[in-house]
Amino acid sequence: MTKRSPFLELDGVTVDFPIYSGGSRSLKKTLVSIGTGGRIKRGGGRISIQALKDVSIRLGHGDRLGLVGHNGAGKTTLLRTMSGVYEPTIGRVRASGRMATIFDFTLGLDFDATGYENITLQGMLLGLTRSGVAGLVDEIAAFTDLGGYLDMPIRTYSAGMLTRLAFAVATSTDPELLLMDEWIETGDADFFQRAEARLKTLIERAGILVLASHNLALIRHYCTSAAWLEHGQLKAIGPVEEVLAAAGLSVANAALAGRQSFSNAQ
Repeated sequence: MTKRSPFLELDGVTVDFPIYSGGSRSLKKTLVSIGTGGRIKRGGGRISIQALKDVSIRLGHGDRLGLVGHNGAGKTTLLRTMSGVYEPTIGRVRASGRMATIFDFTLGLDFDATGYENITLQGMLLGLTRSGVAGLVDEIAAFTDLGGYLDMPIRTYSAGMLTRLAFAVATSTDPELLLMDEWIETGDADFFQRAEARLKTLIERAGILVLASHNLALIRHYCTSAAWLEHGQLKAIGPVEEVLAAAGLSVANAALAGRQSFSNAQ
């Protein structure tokens, strides 16, 4: 039986978030929590935020798509919609292939469970069988370098320890679709180097990559095409340099962003 190539398709996708309390304080709080600067819609006595509007994208094996745009443009919302975290209000998302997401690291973690128990839980959420996860536990545990902490409830972990655990599990398999929101950052230089090397290997093996980043050097280095989002709308999609030019993103912008986290990407 011939293995089907991975694909990811969005057809006319619109995502609205209803706001159940329209006061200025609660509206601001809701906007921050969902991470979007989408358009505010009023109608029928209700307020909603339109985070994405009529977005259509088709990706196949070998595609490497970079998402660009200002904060609140809809990049993170688009990634979450692609991964199934958000359901479209209108339109549909179709995907085929084993998917890994490098964002929302705490999503699905059980803070009362131990590190080892969360490795099993997260692995199964990735679609692995219990026996499949069991075969990866030793490698995942070694990569986290958390030692005896893996026997403790993760509510006792620092933010950095949680990142280590979740990242190690998320990158423990070879995905066919890899969705990333920015490059991983950590104050631990040793872990950062190991994580960066692991990400590069993962990107090379993935059939499809979607990377959202303000770091244009990363977009140029890893992506073959780009999509420019503005207020939840897809303004342009195509070759990286053409889209960056259309978005008015200059070489100077790329150099400035590149200083932050691209020192080892070459």
